[in-house]
Amino acid sequence: MPDSLTFLGIESSCDDTAAAIVRHAPGTAAQVLSSVVEGQTSLHAAFGGVVPEIAARAHAERVDLCIEAALDQAGLTLAQIDGIAVTAGPGLIGGVLSGVMCAKGLAAATGLPLIGVNHLAGHALTPRLTDGIAYPYLMLLVSGGHCQFLRVDGPDAFTRLGGSIDDAPGEAFDKVAKILGLPQPGGPSVQAEASGGDPRRIPLPRPLLDRPGYDLSFSGLKTAVLRARDGLMAGLGGLRRQDRADLCAAFQAAVADVLVEKSRRALTDHPVGVFAVAGGVAANTEIRARLTALCEGLGVTFLAPPLRLCTDNAAMIAWAGIEQFRLRGADDLTLSARPRWPLDQKSPALIGSGKKGAKA
Repeated sequence: MPDSLTFLGIESSCDDTAAAIVRHAPGTAAQVLSSVVEGQTSLHAAFGGVVPEIAARAHAERVDLCIEAALDQAGLTLAQIDGIAVTAGPGLIGGVLSGVMCAKGLAAATGLPLIGVNHLAGHALTPRLTDGIAYPYLMLLVSGGHCQFLRVDGPDAFTRLGGSIDDAPGEAFDKVAKILGLPQPGGPSVQAEASGGDPRRIPLPRPLLDRPGYDLSFSGLKTAVLRARDGLMAGLGGLRRQDRADLCAAFQAAVADVLVEKSRRALTDHPVGVFAVAGGVAANTEIRARLTALCEGLGVTFLAPPLRLCTDNAAMIAWAGIEQFRLRGADDLTLSARPRWPLDQKSPALIGSGKKGAKA
């Protein structure tokens, strides 16, 4: 195995088709040579959320074009690549399958090593890509589909301390945006509207703060926003712009309060030198600011990736592929797409896993 590795990463787990090239040699900083992301927001805008069938078709149409663009951007050919890393789950199965089949075809044609990467591992290892931090560290993975506190001890060693037992925060942001008539994706829309609102005007619950541990819940908070909206509309005969801004501010503050308090508990009970956050909701400036202040007060280093690496991207997949390839070698062409793939295989499944198995 060469010391320096250059990997192509492919990501297609939800509604972003992405490809990237990452290079790394031990003892040096990782280099993101290219990163291409093709979003699908316009394709799903009329439906108020991601439509899996539309997403899968778009991935199938775009994934090879993204790979070609990533190679061109890096000034490389496939002959100069050392391996291919692809998101093999969890995610919308049609999209994951599009990426996996493309990666398997490339691996079969070129003879390059193939690595199937857990999408969540990509997020969890992003601080290693951006800042080169050492193991172990604590990670809050907070996105549209997932929310977990993880202790990260190695490229394939993750311990889940707690997580959401129902909606992920990003999912709740999207649903609140839909309730209030804001455009998708909901996270940026709610944050923009909240900037002009009063977070104290409308009381909302802080779910599970009265219970020990690190598990979270956001479904009831979303329902509380719906009821508050209906109450305002019944009392005022409609929803004014300021009412909507105040609801967004109250909801964002409630999410931040829950994440900060649960983070405080995790850091107190599992002391480490670094606390990192990743995932799409990590792009929320209010949540970032609150977590930064928490870590400063506890004397812990806080890390959050650049905004372009918070949301789904292929650079994190290429990096996770490099780390895991050095640890365990390559997968073979029987690699399959998995809609559900728990990052921590040993901890009990979270509530709501369903008959098909643990979600993540």
